[in-house]
Amino acid sequence: MKIELKKIPIRNIVKEYINNDEEGVNGYNGKLNIRPKYQREFIYNDKKRDAVIETIKKKFPLNTMYWAKNNDGTFEVMDGQQRTISVCEYVVGNFPLNNQFFQNLTEDEQNQILDYEFMIYFCEGTDKEKLDWFKIINIAGEKLSDQELRNAIYTGSWLTDAKRYFSKNNCAAYRMAKDYMKGSPIRQDYLETTISWISEGNIEQYMAKKQNKPNANELWLYFQNVINWVKILFTTYRKEMKGVPFGLLYNEYKDQEFDAKEIEKEIKKLMLDDDVSKKSGVYQYILTRDEKYLSIRAFTESDKREAYERQDGICIKCGKCFEIEEMEADHITPWHKGGKTIGKNCQMLCKHDNRIKSDK
Repeated sequence: MKIELKKIPIRNIVKEYINNDEEGVNGYNGKLNIRPKYQREFIYNDKKRDAVIETIKKKFPLNTMYWAKNNDGTFEVMDGQQRTISVCEYVVGNFPLNNQFFQNLTEDEQNQILDYEFMIYFCEGTDKEKLDWFKIINIAGEKLSDQELRNAIYTGSWLTDAKRYFSKNNCAAYRMAKDYMKGSPIRQDYLETTISWISEGNIEQYMAKKQNKPNANELWLYFQNVINWVKILFTTYRKEMKGVPFGLLYNEYKDQEFDAKEIEKEIKKLMLDDDVSKKSGVYQYILTRDEKYLSIRAFTESDKREAYERQDGICIKCGKCFEIEEMEADHITPWHKGGKTIGKNCQMLCKHDNRIKSDK
């Protein structure tokens, strides 16, 4: 990896600056890709953005930036995207600082900003070397997510189209499913979650296969099917639905028939059940019937001691005597048959017999 430090004035960087969805974000006479596909969208708030301009006006130093040099003579911003965009957006007049736009400054004030030099490391090497270097220089800052790093590797026509649906502020996926999905589109959470669903966790394999496809129609249609299926099946929205892995449930149960009215009745009952500790797990339990998703409230130490003394330390199943530490609490009447997690419904089994019972 070849690394060279250079000083580049702002007036050169802002030449042919363009920022739109179709053309991307470019500058430096069109030779600099300011937001490569592995970078997230511009997310500086006004306070941070203004601080960059104030730093430049006061001639204070900004942190060193990094550009990757491509074989065709173009460059990509590896680190410094948000500082670069902040400056360029100000110089082209897209926002004011202290109620004053760049074009309203005196010529000397403008030149002071335009002559300010960015300290930039030019990095030249293979794609893998540049990506490894990118990981290193981001350790001290806000690290890239796993999906952002995947985007750097599997960039292409498919990813560009997928990001249109899943990775923009107020994108179509966000508008459709913001009540059901956790995370942020621009942090690639929506994209990562959806790919994980459709690929059953094989994200890299799926992206590699789709990398050069012309569009992401399959992924977008799949996502719509999942969300529409959820809305039809679970007719009453509750905040506990946010973050449930509905895509995985859709994959397994989409072809089965369910009675939405009966499901709603059961959900309401489970939401009111004090023994159900994890209310968000209700939706997985409804379909899988696996009680692990509910985190059924455990018996208290007092409940266990009461049952242990009542049994004289004898396991109900095997009839052998054990210390209390060698036993586990169990529902006499199973929870799914209406048994409550209370002392009088507690029995103590040796660990071996309780595990056998649980596996049945």
